[in-house]
Amino acid sequence: MNYLHRISIRPLGIFLMLISCSMILNGCKKDDAVKVVDNNKISAIIADNFNLSVYNTALIRTGLAKITDKEGLYTAIAPSDDAFENAGFGNATAILSMDPSRVSSIMNYHILNGVYEFDKLPFLFNQEVKSANGGKLFVTHWVKQGDTILTINGSKIVSKNVRASNGLIQVIDRVLEPYSHNKVIEAIASDRDLSLFYQALQRSGLAETLNGQGPYTVFAPSNAAMTAFGLHTIEEINSMDPAVLQGLMRYHILSDRRFVYDYVLSTGTSNRSDQTMIDGKSIQVILKPNPQIAGAFIGIELKGTGNTSVIQLTKQDVLTGNGVVHTIGSLLKITQ
Repeated sequence: MNYLHRISIRPLGIFLMLISCSMILNGCKKDDAVKVVDNNKISAIIADNFNLSVYNTALIRTGLAKITDKEGLYTAIAPSDDAFENAGFGNATAILSMDPSRVSSIMNYHILNGVYEFDKLPFLFNQEVKSANGGKLFVTHWVKQGDTILTINGSKIVSKNVRASNGLIQVIDRVLEPYSHNKVIEAIASDRDLSLFYQALQRSGLAETLNGQGPYTVFAPSNAAMTAFGLHTIEEINSMDPAVLQGLMRYHILSDRRFVYDYVLSTGTSNRSDQTMIDGKSIQVILKPNPQIAGAFIGIELKGTGNTSVIQLTKQDVLTGNGVVHTIGSLLKITQ
């Protein structure tokens, strides 16, 4: 009887062992199928930051949120919500109603392949890096009154090297506008408000110069400024002595790339500095104080040696592949 009992129990024990092993194996498979969610990727950090809500909406709309959620290394240049508001995009709805191709162009310009710790660059102005879509960006690493300052295309980095598991986030105070012209002269030619100045550059032979490698910075008088000077029409410009016109136009061009904020960084405690133009003569750059913040500045004013009053910029920091264009409200004069 005991012998038969032992024989009948053995198959049952084996059966129970098989069921137990099967359950363990199934449990292992289920555990293997569970993916660990990484909440420290660029897209996740941006989504959790209330001050980057508009940027997050733009990332999602363009599909870049999925890109910055992938493995790999990226640097996301993230304009704050205030930056988007200053650029005319007050909230996420403004981004959603915007032309998709324009949103895509702007957002792709703000993503870089690889990790860029800009504070490890040399202390220099406008060092070139490239965005993921090939567009040029210019990074300045400088010291102003004991503070280390970082800018991109003249916009200030307000929060640097925010670390993510797949890269970095650099928060800036302005939306970067991707440039659509490789040459300064092309940007001037495309601006209707600079048509008289463009004709003057053509007449004086300087259009070819600005089509070169550069870099150049041009303080371009508006049509109203040209008219106030006495050059009302293209015919009047074409009737002017090219050599005389060239002397006047050369006083509006410098052989360097300079954003407005570059002057804020490079100007000393007098808040005034001299800028040498391509004719060898200098103009004066005067910092405009910010009435709301002591020691801060909101822009610059200019004055030629022949100007009796300061000249205002009406448009600034128009980037091209070989330089920058600023529109000004009066001509820079060498003599009165």
